[in-house]
Amino acid sequence: MSSKTINIFMVDDHPSMIEGYKSILSYNELGYKINVTPAFDCETAYKRMSQSEDIYEFDMIFLDLSLPPYEVANMNSGQDLALFARKKYPFAKIVMLTSHAEAFILFDIQKTIDPDGLLVKSDFTADEFLKAFEVIINKEKYVSKTVNESIQEMLAVRNNVFLDESNRTIISLLAQGVLSKNLPNYVNLAQSSIDKRKAQIKDYFCVKGGSDEDIVREAKKHGFV
Repeated sequence: MSSKTINIFMVDDHPSMIEGYKSILSYNELGYKINVTPAFDCETAYKRMSQSEDIYEFDMIFLDLSLPPYEVANMNSGQDLALFARKKYPFAKIVMLTSHAEAFILFDIQKTIDPDGLLVKSDFTADEFLKAFEVIINKEKYVSKTVNESIQEMLAVRNNVFLDESNRTIISLLAQGVLSKNLPNYVNLAQSSIDKRKAQIKDYFCVKGGSDEDIVREAKKHGFV
């Protein structure tokens, strides 16, 4: 890493957001010059990283979660790009930025990506964004307030089975309106296994004997979807 220049790859589908981030980071108190390479969708970002042959090209990579997809390469979000970036730039700091505050989404990002920074956009001011940058540069991890609260809530769930990926996926799909009978098309489980998991979820939410709508209602009430 250069002693005076930080090379950052920023991916956000709103160019004005990237300009705003650049402006804020230019006021860092560590004396770093900020050099930003922008991209505005999954296709541009994926192709830019694919063409790179220098694993040290970027010191930090800022990725918005919601981005126009690039289906040809199965890049559908900033989360997919982050996994790819980990392989291309193993020494770069990965920072995820999102407007989503749902606990399931934040928990999944933390679990699958383990980013160096995870910030909900509504949480941070310019000052906090600068603080996060400086913390991450100093080789520590940073999560914003909503992320911390959501992850703590998920970790506090009394039944660890409830936390596994399949149960979270089932709840998310039900929230999207997928019918229970069609869930085997989306998760690698038999209908009988799905029914058992739904029973566990209902027990957790104290809606035993309830409907799929009850599951979704309780999940939304707890901020999981």
